[in-house]
Order: sequence, then structure tokens, then C-alpha cells
Amino acid sequence: MKKPSHNERNKQKEDDIKLPEESKGEMHQAKKAKEEDKMEKKVVHRKLFPDSKLFKRWGADLTEEQQTTAQDLFTKYGYNVYLSDRLPLDRPIPDTRYPSCKVKKYPHDLPTLSVILIFMNEAMSIILRAITSIINRTPSHLLKEIVLVDDYSSNEDLKGHLDEQIKNYNAKHPGLLKIVRHQKREGLTQARISGWEASTADVVAILDAHIEVNVGWAEPILSRIKEDHTIIISPVFDNVRFDDFELLEYAVAADGFDWALWCLYEPLPKEWYALKDETAPVRSPSIMGILAAHRVFLGEIGVLDGGMHIYGGENVELGLRVRLILLLL
Repeated sequence: MKKPSHNERNKQKEDDIKLPEESKGEMHQAKKAKEEDKMEKKVVHRKLFPDSKLFKRWGADLTEEQQTTAQDLFTKYGYNVYLSDRLPLDRPIPDTRYPSCKVKKYPHDLPTLSVILIFMNEAMSIILRAITSIINRTPSHLLKEIVLVDDYSSNEDLKGHLDEQIKNYNAKHPGLLKIVRHQKREGLTQARISGWEASTADVVAILDAHIEVNVGWAEPILSRIKEDHTIIISPVFDNVRFDDFELLEYAVAADGFDWALWCLYEPLPKEWYALKDETAPVRSPSIMGILAAHRVFLGEIGVLDGGMHIYGGENVELGLRVRLILLLL
């Protein structure tokens, strides 16, 4: 018997897999669509703002219209609101704690907490993400309230729309959120004082609204204040980058100040390293601005100096005042 030649075998295979004309057309269309999709993905859009800091690390795939919108928002707010508006309010962030901090246990019966968030013309998504992170990452039996302080914002969405958002949160968590609105611009320090005046929990954490709290943030603070109610806590915080919102871990440091009374980071003292306990607190002569304290004790020492309207000075003054008062006791 004659065996089929190589060409005859290939011809037979082609005959065996021959497709109907309509199937060929569908395959052709699918192939064409795939090629067009590849071409779209390879489109490189013209960079409208080559000198903008916003686009150094982020935004390579944005259209010209999207670039313009993002740049306009960046000019208004100073950070990437275009991206913030598209990120989940409950987005996951890296846990930057030391390993020993992650396994440390704290008492269940800690003091209750009021979280104060101050803002003036902050982006709505930033405020909502701060609120959401606090609710999701603070034990519910410890979180008594979140107090928002609006230092006379002019942005329209921070009025009625924000009130609606607060109602939505309170529908799920009755009475948790409250808002204080200044009738004129009072300044950073007075906004913090207004938040303290409106708070009712054992401990107040006075924060800016452009923050996200991390997992396990509250328990170490409350435990320390439970041990000694005269302590003012200056929490360790990391950096959320202004352009791509990546979380950058900051090294733990002491909060000091120079003779111009500007707060600055100082290396940890040798005594702290000698403890060989990463969970141990660090003594600092100043604070970086955000703080936590026993609410009544903070009132007894005068809270903050409301005459300081701009950032800087009030934190160093508080650190010095606490030191002097405790030396006299």
C-alpha cells in the first residue's frame, strides 16, 4: 500500500479542520478586534504638563482631558484629588508596625476615645477616607465619637453634601459623627480647641483630616494614657505621597525643636535602644502637631494657645508647658 506523501497528509489535515465560512468570519473579526485593542493600549498621549510634580511618578496612561482635570485639582488642593476620588474609601494600606507591636496585647477596658478631625477646604474624598479608616480600624467599644471641625471652608461640597455624608454614617453608626462649623476663619489651633470643647470621651486624639489611621493605632495610645493620664502622646505617623498615594514608612524618632522653636525629628536616645523593646514609648520634649491626651487633663493645663493662628509654635509651646507644669507638681 502506498503511504500518503507529506503534502498529502497536510492537505488531509486541512480538510479535516475546515471551518464554515461564518466561523472564519467570526475568527477574523476577533483577531482584528484583538489587534485594535493592542493598538489602543500602545497609544501614547501627549504630556500636557511635563514640569508638573504631579506627573513625575504617576499618570502616564492618562488622556489629555484627564491630565487637565488632574492638574486643575492638583493646583487647587496640592495633592492628587483625581486619584483620591477613584480610590476606595476603605483601601488597604501596609501594616508598618514593628513585629513585636503586632503581637502585643492590650487590656479590653481601655478609656473611650474622641477623634477630632480639623479641616479647611479639604477634598471630600480625603475626609471620607479618614472617617472610614477610623471606623474600620478602631475597636467599636472604644470609639465614642468622631468630631469634624470645619474652619470656615468655602468649598460648596463641604456644606450640604458633607452633611448628607455624615447622616449616612450616622445611619449605620448612630450618633458617632458630629460636626462643628466656625462662622469665620479661626485658624488651626482654635479649630483644635473647638474640637476639644465638643468632645466627650475620656481621651481626645486631635488629628488633621488628611490622614488614614492604620490597624491597631488606638490601643497603644489609650493604654499609655490609662497608665498615666498626664502624658501627652505624639503618635508615630507615616507619609502618604501626594502624587500616587503610596504609603511610605517613617522611622520612629523623638520630637525635638530648634531655637527658632520649629519642631524637628531627633534620633532615638541610647537608653531606648538599651531597653530592647520596640514597643516601649520614647520621651520627647515636643510634639509634631497631632496629639492624643486625657481630655480633662488637657483642659486643666489650658489645652492649646488659641492666639496662634498658623501652623507651627503651638506644638512646641504645649510641650514646654507640660514639662514646666509637671516639674511644679
